[in-house]
Amino acid sequence: MIEAELGPAARERSWRRLTEETFDLVVVGGGVVGAGTALDAATRGLRVALVEARDLASGTSSRSSKLFHGGLRYLEQLEFGLVREALHERELMLTTLAPHLVKPVSFLYPLTHRAWERPYTAAGLFLYDTMGGARSVPGQKHLTRAGALRLVPALKRNALIGGIRYYDAQSDDARHTMTVARTAAHYGAVVRTSTQVVEFLREADRVSGVRVRDVEDGRETEVQANVVINCTGVWTDELQRLSGSRGRFRVRASKGVHIVVPRDRIVSESGLILRTEKSVLFVIPWRNHWIVGTTDTDWHLDLAHPAATKNDIDYILDHVNAVLATPLTHDDIEGVYAGLRPLLAGESEETSKLSREHAVARVAPGLVAIAGGKYTTYRVMAADAVDSAAVDLPGRLQSSITDKVPLLGADGYHALVNQADHLAAQHGLHPYRVRHLLDRYGSLVHEVLARADGKPELLRPLESAPDYLAVEAVYAASDEGALHLEDVLARRTRISIEYPHRGVDCAAQVAMLMGQVLGWSDATIEREVEVYTARVAAERDSQTQPDDEAADARRSSAPEARSRLTEPVG
Repeated sequence: MIEAELGPAARERSWRRLTEETFDLVVVGGGVVGAGTALDAATRGLRVALVEARDLASGTSSRSSKLFHGGLRYLEQLEFGLVREALHERELMLTTLAPHLVKPVSFLYPLTHRAWERPYTAAGLFLYDTMGGARSVPGQKHLTRAGALRLVPALKRNALIGGIRYYDAQSDDARHTMTVARTAAHYGAVVRTSTQVVEFLREADRVSGVRVRDVEDGRETEVQANVVINCTGVWTDELQRLSGSRGRFRVRASKGVHIVVPRDRIVSESGLILRTEKSVLFVIPWRNHWIVGTTDTDWHLDLAHPAATKNDIDYILDHVNAVLATPLTHDDIEGVYAGLRPLLAGESEETSKLSREHAVARVAPGLVAIAGGKYTTYRVMAADAVDSAAVDLPGRLQSSITDKVPLLGADGYHALVNQADHLAAQHGLHPYRVRHLLDRYGSLVHEVLARADGKPELLRPLESAPDYLAVEAVYAASDEGALHLEDVLARRTRISIEYPHRGVDCAAQVAMLMGQVLGWSDATIEREVEVYTARVAAERDSQTQPDDEAADARRSSAPEARSRLTEPVG
């Protein structure tokens, strides 16, 4: 049965399939590269399973800058191929693959030096505007100081002498990754979260599959496959060690921290890109908020829960306040998140200069690993990973076609945008609310609203997070594979970073809604709320600590929602 719904019944069926079937590929890792690899393989006609120890996008893929971009700073590093590839992917996302999830976003580049800076930057942006081929975003526009200040009144007058406005694209990374995984399931892939690889199976000198544990109930099974693809990002080296194979490359984790502040704290009609001594700092529009970041520092501690320190937050505030007329303070911060970039090690001691190119290797017969790269180029990485598996697959491998496969919700999206008023009247919702739903679910909005049939209370906003409807929590559990409260509050929605209470005030309500779908007892609901509340308390505490070691110790003190997980985590 081919389906895109990842609810409780599908979870049981997927366990049986893992046990009974032999797969061409088993993909380990439910981040964007793993999900993309599963989609690429499934649409080539391969039998594929994806297993993830935690939740879809629970690592790096929910903690990015949320941009589909070429990477303007890579032009200065002369990585023209990477920029061209990324801009091509940005265009595909905006026009064909995910127009419901990926949107244009404008940035002001403030100019601070006379004479040389404008032509130098304009030349770079001209390349940026033209390298990606056809363009669905406007080209650069030059502004005087007065024009730039009209666009971004929040800037100090002496912070710039002029500016250039250019466009990139943005997306909710966690929602996009989950949609890629559901699209893979739609094309026949088994997609199963809370399913940890605990051992590699071998026949003679080759890897022949994996042994997995369901970390919700502890049962184990063996999954037979021609090839295992390691798509675990910052966990790549750990999984290589578990496989007993020597890796062809090493992955280094670089921590990137972002803060979220209310929209009214920075008066601007555009995002900002600011140069720092090491890299760049983005101020990114995010619905009723701004995301400001990022940092770039080595991280050698807990890979699952990187912690932001007070120093990280101060670094961001200091750099953005250098140009703002009204400075931001710690009290303005609604949310903070820290993620780890999986960088290929060995090219330089400075993480900001490490290449964002990806590497793929056949580590052993039947085992392929892929790492590095950037979120924007996930589809290219996925195709390369599947191509690398060809030598261990029987028969001829079809070419990748994911550049022609829209993600679930893309089909019919543009027509529904035009029909938003009608759809709103039909369901008794404000048209603004329907447009918000369309930008989260696309044409799957009908499925979401159908979960509220006969239950009008589900079409009300969550009491302490009114940007979201109660039915969205239900749909997350019934169709989107959410198994724990943190899956909904941190990833299916972004309540954990968009509200000062970070999800604590609506935890009980959301747990009750999820519990109705997942069959939770009162004790389970209570435990979910306790675990989530402890997570938020530990994160808040870690963000007051001066260094990584102290912050990691505080963050690691919180209990795991998936308590049966063991190290290393695959």
